[in-house]
Amino acid sequence: MKTIFLFLSLVAFPFLAYSQKDKIYTSLEEALKQPELVYKLNLRGHQLGSLPASITQLQKLEWLDLSYNQLSSLPASIGQLQQLKELYLSYNQLSSLPVSISQLQQLESLNLSKNQLSSLSASMGQLQNLTKLDLSDNQLSSLPAPITQLQNLKELWLGSNQLETLPVSITQLQKIEVLDLRDNQLSSLPAPITQLQNLKELWLGSNQLESLLVSMGQLQNLTKLDLNGNGFSSLPASITQLQKIEVLDLRNNQLSSLPASMGQLQQLESLDLSYNQFSSLSASMGQLQNLTKLDLSENQLSS
Repeated sequence: MKTIFLFLSLVAFPFLAYSQKDKIYTSLEEALKQPELVYKLNLRGHQLGSLPASITQLQKLEWLDLSYNQLSSLPASIGQLQQLKELYLSYNQLSSLPVSISQLQQLESLNLSKNQLSSLSASMGQLQNLTKLDLSDNQLSSLPAPITQLQNLKELWLGSNQLETLPVSITQLQKIEVLDLRDNQLSSLPAPITQLQNLKELWLGSNQLESLLVSMGQLQNLTKLDLNGNGFSSLPASITQLQKIEVLDLRNNQLSSLPASMGQLQQLESLDLSYNQFSSLSASMGQLQNLTKLDLSENQLSS
């Protein structure tokens, strides 16, 4: 009987451990009763004006959501949560981050959207395990230098800031797959950006771009390209070299024609040409056999 009990215990233990890691605590008071068992803590919308010092007792914490609070700063002690892998701080009032943020060496995902950040601490560049960084809806007027040091970054969200230019150093992010630059003030792109060969999604909507890089066709792994709400009157023929493109958003521009070789985009599934100046379409459009969505509304088509 003892042997059977021992066997069942050994079989059940991994499951129980997994269940505990999966449990999300929604109260700090409850979490502090057994801090050694807490891996996930959700304090979203708790009207916190500051981060309670007692949270540092949760030494196994891997997932922490502090979104929708009233945090204007973070204490240096947050660096003690060294097992953190995911940290959510969106919808707060943060204007800076403590240098100690660099101590979170296990951090993989950091969401800082909807805050008041205009710069980042140089120590941010030490977060070498970071794969996703969301800085959308802040007050960044230039790309913070520490970002280009994040060699393992795969997703970078910078939409709704005040970016006017991008540094050539952005090409150091060789593993980047998703780059969101929507709703900024970009009038041009650095030519070397086409060296980001792992890029799959590029979001450039609602900027001030009037021309696209001739070398854009070099982004051979691109599947989604958003160019809506700019000032394009034409596109380079090289855009038809994007053989893996599936979604192409060109609405709200000044386009009256497309490259004659558009039919080469055989993987294209969605093409939005609304709110432009098209009076006719190239015959090559009929070659887009995988196209399932085509929006031509608000143009000058008569037939």
